[in-house]
Formats: sequence, structure tokens, C-alpha cells
Amino acid sequence: MSTDRSVRFLSALGGASTSRVLNLFRIAADNADNAEHTDKPLFLSPIINKAFLLKHRTRGDETYLFASPRAVATKIIIPFDSADLRAGGRSLFVDQRGYAETLREAGNYNPDAFERDLTVLRLLNAVPSLDPFLLREHLRNNKIEVSPSYFAISEGDQARMHSFVTREMSQLVSLAGGGGSDASSNRLVTAMLSNEIDEKLEPLRLTLDLTGNDFREGVFSWRGFLYYKWSMGKFWPDVMGVLREINSIRPLRGLTPEQKVFLTGARRNIIEMVRDSGNHVNKTLAVYDSSFKDLVANQTPKTFRDFLLSAPHMFLELGEKLGAISHIVSFWRYRFPVGGPSNIDAEELAAIFQDFSSGFGEKIKGDNPLIVKPMVIDATA
Repeated sequence: MSTDRSVRFLSALGGASTSRVLNLFRIAADNADNAEHTDKPLFLSPIINKAFLLKHRTRGDETYLFASPRAVATKIIIPFDSADLRAGGRSLFVDQRGYAETLREAGNYNPDAFERDLTVLRLLNAVPSLDPFLLREHLRNNKIEVSPSYFAISEGDQARMHSFVTREMSQLVSLAGGGGSDASSNRLVTAMLSNEIDEKLEPLRLTLDLTGNDFREGVFSWRGFLYYKWSMGKFWPDVMGVLREINSIRPLRGLTPEQKVFLTGARRNIIEMVRDSGNHVNKTLAVYDSSFKDLVANQTPKTFRDFLLSAPHMFLELGEKLGAISHIVSFWRYRFPVGGPSNIDAEELAAIFQDFSSGFGEKIKGDNPLIVKPMVIDATA
């Protein structure tokens, strides 16, 4: 397990939620008097249940930690000092070499709690982002019931998501045997967003000629596409404003020539990566739109059936790219509210830029003169 000083920068998030960070430390603090939060925890280990979970792009010097190559890993950061996050923390990756024993020791587990938390962590590791809607659905699909306090989806967002899916699905009702009425449309939407794949969706499964498991996997990915399409419309209008602020912000006090070069290159790289990833997201969503349109307009299910069979892979890639963009917008807007001050020192700005870049699997060109690399604790010492 290694030390991880990125916690001091995560502390700036406060109560914010992003698609790459699950801040269990803050959730625990906000729900100290919530009995359901205590009775239905996400993790049975109180230590892990107050940690940070991050979707982390693996670097070249981290590949040895895993038995097989992976682009994205789920990182667990356990704060050293619950009273001062700037002190940093210990970190490990889900399914790294020696993961089970490292987790058992870090979480101070008894046997029953350990097996349950091991299952939950592997479920969270299987989804491409830590969006609360997708986490809630994925856990429910796997019969893991936890307190709603872990999934901070506002009632307004839930209602807007339902309205969005209703508009999307209304065209499909008659094809799926619903008769085209508002009541039938609402039943289909409720079934699509339900944690159960039950008989209400059986006409759709038969229409698409999919087996039970393929249909379940396809519907989960379909929900993901619908969620990402809705999310894109929700936060994309803020993207350009955030990028303009990233391009114009200047840290307090003077910069050395090396620092100036690093920050200038980091700004340019981040803006280019957001642009390229946004284009990729739009192209991927266009594949969904085209296949769904063919299903509805021509009542030929083959194209959409093929889409659903390939959707799990596409869903992962879409989640990674959209999650990186969403994280930038969420983090930046929380750190720098509209109309608020933009005071920041060079060290914190460099750390934020480095974090944004790593979300796309890129390393900012040039050495960062502001960041000290974390130490590694030798487990054999």
C-alpha cells in the first residue's frame, strides 16, 4: 500500500460529487445522525466506509501492480488523519496483486464483513464511472441494498431523467406491444428504470430476439446510454464556460519560467482533450441514436439488437470519456462557483490540471515542477 497525497486536493471538493470521485468521507460526515445510513452502509468496514473511491487512469509505473493490463482502475484512498485531509492517506487498487490481504488489513475486517465488502468493491470496479444513478442501479441489480444517502441524486434530477426517458421511449411503446397510450409508455419507462428486468419487458426481449442474460446486460448498458445522453445535455452547456476559465485563470504571486511553461502546456492539453473526447462521445451517442431510430422508424430490430450486444463495451468507453469531462466541470464549478473568487496558488492549480489530464489517460508533457511524487511504503520492510 502506498502513501497518497492527492487527498489534500480532494478535500477541496467538500460535498461535491463527480463521476470519478465517491467521497465517502464527506457522506459519512453529512449523515452522522441518519439511522438508515448507519443501518444500510455501503461498506461494513467503518474504515473503508469513510474512504475516497476514485476511477483512476493507470500510469506506466503502476502496471506491475496488476496481473493483466488495464486502462482504468478503482482506487481506494484511506485518510491518515480524519481531522486533516491535507495529511494524505494510504491507497490501494481493487484487484491489484495481493489486494485481498491488503484490503483485509486496511479495513480491519471480520470474515463475514470482508466477503460482503469484497463483492461490493468488485461491483463498483465493474462500472465505468461513479455516477450515483449508475451505482445505485448496478448495486440494486446485484441485490445489494444500501441507504439512498450514498447516491445523492436530487428529486428534481430523478424527475427530469424520468421525463427524458419517457420522451425517448414513447416511440417504442407500440412496437413493444404497449398500444401507444400514455399509461403504456409510463409502464415501459418504469420497467426500463426499475432495478428488476421482469415480465414487463418480455415483449421487448422477444422483439429483439435476445436471451435472458444478453438482454439483462443490454438493458443495463441501454440505461447507461440514456443516462449519459441525458447527462450530456445537462452539463455540456457549462463545459465551454469552464474551459474559458481554465484558459484564463492565473495563480497568486509570480511564477518561475518553468512553472509558467508547465501550466501553459497543461491548459492547452486539457482543452484539446475535452474537445476530442466530446467529439468521440457525440459520435458514440450517434450510433445509439441511429440504431434506435432504425428500430422505431423501420420496425427492424436487427440493428438495435446488434447495438445492444456490443453496448457493454461501448458503454465502458463512453463512461470513461464522459466521466472525465463531467469530473472537470463538477470539480471546477465546485472549486470556483460562478461569481465567486478565483484565488488559487500555483501548487494547487498544477495538481488540479494534472488530475484533469489523468482522467483522459494522458500525462501532461514536461516535468511538473510543483508536485512532489508520493513515497511508496515497502510492504516487505
